[in-house]
Amino acid sequence: MASASKQYYATSSLVIGYALCSSLLAVINKFAITKFNYPGLLTALQYFTSALGVWVLGKFGFLHHDPFNVETAKKFLPAAFVFFLAIFTNTNLLRHANVDTFIVFRSLTPLLVAIADTAFRKQPCPSKLTFVSLVVILGGAVGYVATDNGFTLTAYSWAFAYLVTITTEMVYIKHMVTNLGLNTWGFVFYNNLLSLMMAPLFWIITGEYADVFAALSSSSSGGDLYEPVAFSAVSLSCLFGLLISFFGFAARKAISATAFTVTGVVNKFLTVAINVLIWDKHSTPFGLLCLLMTIAGGVLYQQSVTGAVGNASNSALSKQLDTKDDKADLDEEKDETSHGS
Repeated sequence: MASASKQYYATSSLVIGYALCSSLLAVINKFAITKFNYPGLLTALQYFTSALGVWVLGKFGFLHHDPFNVETAKKFLPAAFVFFLAIFTNTNLLRHANVDTFIVFRSLTPLLVAIADTAFRKQPCPSKLTFVSLVVILGGAVGYVATDNGFTLTAYSWAFAYLVTITTEMVYIKHMVTNLGLNTWGFVFYNNLLSLMMAPLFWIITGEYADVFAALSSSSSGGDLYEPVAFSAVSLSCLFGLLISFFGFAARKAISATAFTVTGVVNKFLTVAINVLIWDKHSTPFGLLCLLMTIAGGVLYQQSVTGAVGNASNSALSKQLDTKDDKADLDEEKDETSHGS
C-alpha cells in the first residue's frame, strides 16, 4: 500500500512538473523568438544547455546518465531526428503565428496519438467515454481558434508540419523510452546531444546561418543578439528546456502516450492565461468558453482512463519487477526523480 502511494505521488509530481514546464516554456519561447528572431540558433542553444547541464551534473555526482555509446546513438538517432523536427516546427510555428494557433494544433494531437497507439503500438482501443472526451477536446480547441482571424498560409503550413511531427514524436518516443533501456537522464543526454549535432544542417537548409552572420557583422541589425532582454529570454528558454527534458521523458515512462499528450493540451490553460495578459492578439470571450470546453474534455478523459490505466500500469509494473535488471532501473529512476524535483 505504501509502495503504491509513493508511486502515485511520484507520478503526480512528474506530471505536474511537466505541465508547469510545458506551459511556461511555450510563453517563454514565444517571448524569446520575438526578441531573438533566430529559431534554429535558439533551439540549438537549448540543446547545448541541456546536454552540457546533464554532463556537468553527472560529473559532479548530482545525477547519473548512461555514457555516450556510438551503437546506442545509432539506435536512438531516428527518435532524436523526430524530436528535432517537432521542436523545429514548434519554434517556427510560434515565430509565424500567435499562441492560439499553437494551442489548437497542439490540442489536435491526443486524438491522433490514440489512433496511432492503437494502430502501431497495439494498444487497446479507447473506450467510448475516452473517445468522446478526445472529441470534446478537439471540438473545444477548434472553436477556440475559429474566433481568431490572424491566420496566414505560412502559419498554417508550419502548423500542419508541427501536427504531423508532434504526433509521430509522441508515439515513436514512447516506443523508444519503453524498449531502449536508457535511464531518464540518459535519454535527455542522447536526445539533446544528437539534436545539437543535427542543428548545423538545418541552419544551412533554411539559410538562417546567413542571417546570424549578417547580424554579427552589422552593428545596426545585430542588437537583438546582445540585448539584455533578449539574453534573459534566451537564458530562461534554455533553463526550461533542460527542465522539460527531464520531466518530459520521466512522464513518458510513467503514463501512456495519449495521457501524456492530453496533459500537454490541458496545461495550455496557463499558457492562454498569460497570453491574454501579455499579448494583444488573443481570442474572444466565446473562444475562452471553448477553451474551458477543451479543459473539460481533458478532465473527462482523465476520469475515463483512471481505472483502466491504473490496472494496466500495475500489471506492467509487476511484470517489470520480475527481473532484477528492470528493478534496478526502476530504483535508479526513483533516485533521479528525487534529484530532478
